[in-house]
Amino acid sequence: MDQLTQEKPIIALAPWLDSPAGRYVLEWEKARLNTLTSDIFGFNAVQIGLPQINALEANRMPNKWLTDTHLPQSGEAPIVMVHDFAELPFASQSLDLVVLPHVLEFAAEPHQVLREVERVLIPEGQVIVCGFNPASLWGARQGAGRLIGAHFLPRGGEFISVPRIKDWLKLLNMEVNHGHFGCYAPPCTTEKWLDRFLFMEQAGNRWWPYLGAVYVVQAIKRVKGMRLIGPAWSRQTAKVARGAVATNKVNRHEKKHGQS
Repeated sequence: MDQLTQEKPIIALAPWLDSPAGRYVLEWEKARLNTLTSDIFGFNAVQIGLPQINALEANRMPNKWLTDTHLPQSGEAPIVMVHDFAELPFASQSLDLVVLPHVLEFAAEPHQVLREVERVLIPEGQVIVCGFNPASLWGARQGAGRLIGAHFLPRGGEFISVPRIKDWLKLLNMEVNHGHFGCYAPPCTTEKWLDRFLFMEQAGNRWWPYLGAVYVVQAIKRVKGMRLIGPAWSRQTAKVARGAVATNKVNRHEKKHGQS
């Protein structure tokens, strides 16, 4: 069996997404991703994994691709490429945007996936990461369920906290500029009870914003010593410029009084 078929990620998550809790998560994430990606510009954008959601639907880049570790099943979006998440089939510094919906927590090598994302992003390129929040009611239920064998979330995931995600991104010179939490309803298994707790969305955003069941983190790739906009400027050039201005003023003054 090759490495692609050994990859455990999104295959384990797909059946869960058909549950009421899964549809609840997809609806929130789709709305948040549409808001974030609509304001990101460039030429090339890639969504890696999770074909159940069109993470780039609102983005207006001319080239958009969806990749995964396996071929699509009926009803799923068309997969452009099949590859190992730890080895992205893109040239270095070739992408403006990469979206990772629930990829890191189901990948065998999440650090390597992020390293590959950093490699393929252009300077000032952006990455968006979606994940389950272990510091939430859903995370607590998942932890308790593992003790008794009754999982609420997909079994194969190693859920990563937002502080850890930020640390990993920082090590790769990627600066977090946006973070959002959502899905504050308790871990209910039926649509009826999830609907009854929808009022907790607004309350959660206001009173316990870091305890949402899922999160979206957006980061920008920074390149040290690089400036994309603005002329080179130094104390020496500033001194020369000020001297030139002073000389011009003196010349204009002498010319004016010499002619009078």
